[in-house]
Amino acid sequence: MSTDRAAARYSAVAIAGARRPRRFERLTGTDGAPMRSSEYFGARTFNFDLMERVLPPADVATLRAHATNKEPIARAIADKVADAVKEWALAQGASHYCHWFQPQTGSTAEKHDAFFSFDHAGGAIEKFGGSQLVQSEPDASSFPSGGMRATFEARGYTAWDASSPMFLMAAENGLTLCIPSVFCSYSGQALDEKTPLLRSQSAVSDAAVASLKLLGYDAKHVVATAGPEQEYFLVDEALHDLRPDLLLAGRTLFGRTPARHQQLEDHYFGSIKPRALNFMMECDHELYLLGVPVKTRHNEVAPSQHEFAPIFETANVATDHNQLMMEVIRSVARRHHFVALFHEKPYAGINGSGKHVNWSLADASGHNLLEPGDKPHDNVRFLFFLTAAVKAVHDYGALLRMAIATPGNDFRLGANEAPPAIISVFLGETLHEVLERLDQGATGAPATRANSINLDLAKVAVIHKDNTDRNRTSPFAFTGNKFEFRAVGASASISLPLAMVNAAMAAALREMNERLLKASGGARPSDEQVLDLVAHVVRETKKIRFEGDNYAAAWHKEAEARGLPNLRTTPDALKVLKDPAMQAVLAKLGIMSADEATARYNVRLERFNKTRLIELETLLELLSTQVLPAAFLHQTQVAQAVVALKGAGVPPVKTQEDAVQAVAALTGSLVAARAKLAAFIERAGSVHDEEAQGALLAGDGMQLMNDVRGLCNEAEAVVDDALWGLPKYREILYLL
Repeated sequence: MSTDRAAARYSAVAIAGARRPRRFERLTGTDGAPMRSSEYFGARTFNFDLMERVLPPADVATLRAHATNKEPIARAIADKVADAVKEWALAQGASHYCHWFQPQTGSTAEKHDAFFSFDHAGGAIEKFGGSQLVQSEPDASSFPSGGMRATFEARGYTAWDASSPMFLMAAENGLTLCIPSVFCSYSGQALDEKTPLLRSQSAVSDAAVASLKLLGYDAKHVVATAGPEQEYFLVDEALHDLRPDLLLAGRTLFGRTPARHQQLEDHYFGSIKPRALNFMMECDHELYLLGVPVKTRHNEVAPSQHEFAPIFETANVATDHNQLMMEVIRSVARRHHFVALFHEKPYAGINGSGKHVNWSLADASGHNLLEPGDKPHDNVRFLFFLTAAVKAVHDYGALLRMAIATPGNDFRLGANEAPPAIISVFLGETLHEVLERLDQGATGAPATRANSINLDLAKVAVIHKDNTDRNRTSPFAFTGNKFEFRAVGASASISLPLAMVNAAMAAALREMNERLLKASGGARPSDEQVLDLVAHVVRETKKIRFEGDNYAAAWHKEAEARGLPNLRTTPDALKVLKDPAMQAVLAKLGIMSADEATARYNVRLERFNKTRLIELETLLELLSTQVLPAAFLHQTQVAQAVVALKGAGVPPVKTQEDAVQAVAALTGSLVAARAKLAAFIERAGSVHDEEAQGALLAGDGMQLMNDVRGLCNEAEAVVDDALWGLPKYREILYLL
């Protein structure tokens, strides 16, 4: 016996299994040979190289400087840029333009306007001037504002961010010019993710420039740089579209882990399957056209899980490019009959997905301020900025935890695949010893360690050894010349995490600068005074440094004893946005006002609640319309088989009768679970206080979903495969 749903599943499995790799047209040169990536990199971007060919050199120099100063763009320059970018876009085949911005939804937004217009004589023309380039007016009433805007107050503004290159986004029937922008309300309050990031860039630059001046270095500005690694899953679209939970919630709400998943450890860095590899190649091609410097692609730990990683860029451009990367992955995936999943935990029982955000600071000459050099113990500038970063995490770890709080990340943090919700810093053996010696007042170099590995094989070169191992369990780990913020979730915009890292660093540097000036009486401090301050900060921040296994239960106990917070859920982590002390810090740095911080708390908590309610209602629908019907049919089949034995004069044995009872008991439990689930949804929906609702959903709601998941998984394990309509994990994970 089979059902229509099971037949649909079998058909989807057959379709997925028969797919073949998609070919795409690579760009070729005049000789017909494939072009090198470097030859077409940025071909769809209005970058500085292109500007230098179409704009006066003085104007290009002004635009370059605008990326790191606080001067507004002059209208005369905006008019010239608008005319040049219009002609370039039209020549490429674009017909429309849009201000491309990042509202507080986690994704991007755009409103397309045509270049088409009429001249004074009524003739049709293409028109685009500086006023259209510099700002636009989307309807602000339908975007999350967290209470800063009333529904009837609709006016909002997008404004061109000239520090990030404009680009052409392609669709099958044409191109659209996208203008990276910020988004604010009629009264000037930030309604987007990017404005606080840009403000934080200014704050950390000002503080770092002041620090460098005290240390004897002349710097015009300092920029935060970032390189976000992007993890994701691929699933065949035929299988994906048969899973309402993947469609509506972005994750499977139940599903039995297959006998083989990731325990053989054979997928990580393994040979990439042809369909997935061809998809990745096309993503690379599209990203290079858009000027996104993607560098690395590989299989991740779990089956059907993969990763792209870019080269470092300034933090705000890296943020835009990460959003572009996610969009390209989504759109190219569909061309290959895949769906890309960015949810932090789309499948239970195997690794979830993160977005490891590598972060550092560089001066105007490109010098990395977190580069230790050959003798880190003698590198005063490095030790100052390294210690400031440790202090930043020590003093403002709660801000960093808040910045990574999302409904999806609650499943991933601390699940032995990602760092826990306890924020700590890992420095590595060498730097840990350097700071410990400073703490103890010791002088001279630390213990000598081997800086190479010789495998004593004739055909293998000596391996250069880094001054530190990597700690994949640490949420904020030093990895040679940068920090890796490993706890960011795969679906999140990196704007807020980077803004909070910058904010914490700026605040730490400001305090250290003040202490240095006080110690030196306002004069330039000596190296001894700098190192004395560093030693004091090392002692003050000792509890935040941890060199061991962050997954271990012993660390959780030790962290508690150290007084480190363990904010396990999003509602708990978000509360820091309402903390008056933290609001004061953000306001003093000019990153967000108290009202803007409170509004972000409201937006993110409301999003958490809505996400959990969507999951609960989807689970109820699946339980009612998929799992229970299959369980009832299976129960009927088992009972009929026993009755048939009796009718044939063959007495059923006890185990056969027990099987009927076991299936009936499971079905009864599922019926009871449905009633309990429906009652909880009604109860949670009637709670109008957002905080109370969030606590209920994060507590009882998550426990109930886990309980129902367990029952559904049990049903999947025993129900006749020919009656089960939902694609199973073994099919979703392995049919690529």
